[in-house]
Amino acid sequence: MDHLEIDIDYMRNVLLELLRTPSPSGRTDAVMQIIGDRLAELGLPIEITRRGVLRVTLPGESHDASRAVVVHADTIGCMVKRLKENGRLEVVPIGTHSARFAEGAQVTVFVDDLTQIYTGTVLPLMSSGHNFGEAVDTQGVGWHQVEIRIDEDVATREDLIELGLRVGDFVALDAAPQITPNGYVKSRHLDDKAGVAACLAAVKALVEHGAVLPVTAYLLVTIGEEVGMGATHGLDDRVAELVAVDNAVVSPGQESREDTVNIAMLDSTGPFDYHLTRRLIRLCQEHDLPHRRDVYRFYRSDAAPAIESGMEARTALIGFGVESSHGHERTHLDGVRRVAELLTIYLSSPLTFTDWDEDPTGKLEDFPSHSVQPAEPEPEATPGRHG
Repeated sequence: MDHLEIDIDYMRNVLLELLRTPSPSGRTDAVMQIIGDRLAELGLPIEITRRGVLRVTLPGESHDASRAVVVHADTIGCMVKRLKENGRLEVVPIGTHSARFAEGAQVTVFVDDLTQIYTGTVLPLMSSGHNFGEAVDTQGVGWHQVEIRIDEDVATREDLIELGLRVGDFVALDAAPQITPNGYVKSRHLDDKAGVAACLAAVKALVEHGAVLPVTAYLLVTIGEEVGMGATHGLDDRVAELVAVDNAVVSPGQESREDTVNIAMLDSTGPFDYHLTRRLIRLCQEHDLPHRRDVYRFYRSDAAPAIESGMEARTALIGFGVESSHGHERTHLDGVRRVAELLTIYLSSPLTFTDWDEDPTGKLEDFPSHSVQPAEPEPEATPGRHG
């Protein structure tokens, strides 16, 4: 089938709503409520696991085997490690990210009293050029080199305690999203809220066009990917294929782009499924979707914990390109849209191996081999940036 038209306004509005809702790993309830509400508006059945992972079912013609698209709603963030004697907060990172990109960030601090939040700023220990002079340029980089200044009249540790601040409070780096007139999206936490927006836009297109899916599909939204505990549960052994949707690395030495679909061949946990990745590439070729193949060295996605937890499924990873990931991130609406388009095509197509993948096991002589028709070679021409 041709890819379905994506509601760009819906995708953009959902993306901004998600970005403006803090969700560091471990404190994701608010953003999951928003995602659940958007899916409920589409009339889809939703289930929440004990740990808070969300699963929505897209019924298909066959229930013997199924497939899943997995995306995560949690982001990097921080946690209060110490209330300092100077009335400031020492923090440690949640997820892997550098304090270099946190310096100057506006933050929201969540205390145990759910009715109270505090705002603040991440500052280097030497934050005043008028006081420290050239020393501000030689201070080292690291989480022990920064502190959070709370926007309250505090000067001591006791002042912080009186406000209700405690060790273990969550700190969210404010996203501060902007969309430029030419479609660039600049924001923290595009990883992976742009992926969630793409998935919701794809599901909306499938529902509104009355698409008939050949097999039942699940959208699984996880809440611990940034700390290595993504798709560890929520799916059963009928799931034959799992496609993770996450950011693709746009950086010197990488092939990924902000305005294309990017298909991972390998990440830090090893190669993705040979047949499923080539099928996704062929779908892009057949439907004229600009795409890139790439390899990511310092990266893992929801697919890794799914396999590590014992799931028996083919896995693949598709991504929207993110420049300066886990830093001052940027992507393009074209790339997010094209990921959504590929999802509508993929979910409307048969399993990679319909007969074989209906059962979790089979005979050796029937196992699909690498003799399957390979994808066509990639054209050398660079795709148009916003075409």
